Amino acid sequence: MEEKKIDRRVIKTKKAIRNAFIKLLAEKDYNDISVKDIADAADVDRKTVYNYYSGIYELREELENDLVKLWNESIQKLDFQKNFENPQQIFDILTEIINSNLELYSNLIKLDAKSYIIRKLVESMTELVKNELEKSKVAFQGSKKLEIAAQFVTSGILSVYQHWFNSDRNVPLEELSKEIGGIVLYGIKSLER
Repeated sequence: MEEKKIDRRVIKTKKAIRNAFIKLLAEKDYNDISVKDIADAADVDRKTVYNYYSGIYELREELENDLVKLWNESIQKLDFQKNFENPQQIFDILTEIINSNLELYSNLIKLDAKSYIIRKLVESMTELVKNELEKSKVAFQGSKKLEIAAQFVTSGILSVYQHWFNSDRNVPLEELSKEIGGIVLYGIKSLER
């Protein structure tokens, strides 16, 4: 019984710390956030933050890894071969994931070079796309072409989302995802429709 109480308190405290960090990312530049800022915003002392994290970098990394894991779990549930001809369901899932915590994604992606979320997502997606392309009917002569295709698709997709997060977002996310799906399936010509 006592074990469950400790677990709930740990979960609650870590959640408060994570939420405080997310809130601060919306208000301040990442480099200007201190452990004291996070502790104050989470209504805990600095020692409590250090009990769970060695510093801000570890906290950010945990958030990024959780988001990548969520993405991977969601995408792996898809029947990729079925969706290969029409990848819109893949983009619908990505949109759903982003909408589930828009503020967090926005703040992590806006970190640009200081954040590894884009690199982590590109690596994860590239491996998934390569594996699925190898199984598909698309013929690639050699692994270099396969690597180029997978890198091109995943880097392009994530670059468009990153641009959207850093813009005024005047295009609804659902519409953006639909356009990206069309480009992946039909190329640039799809924008003429």
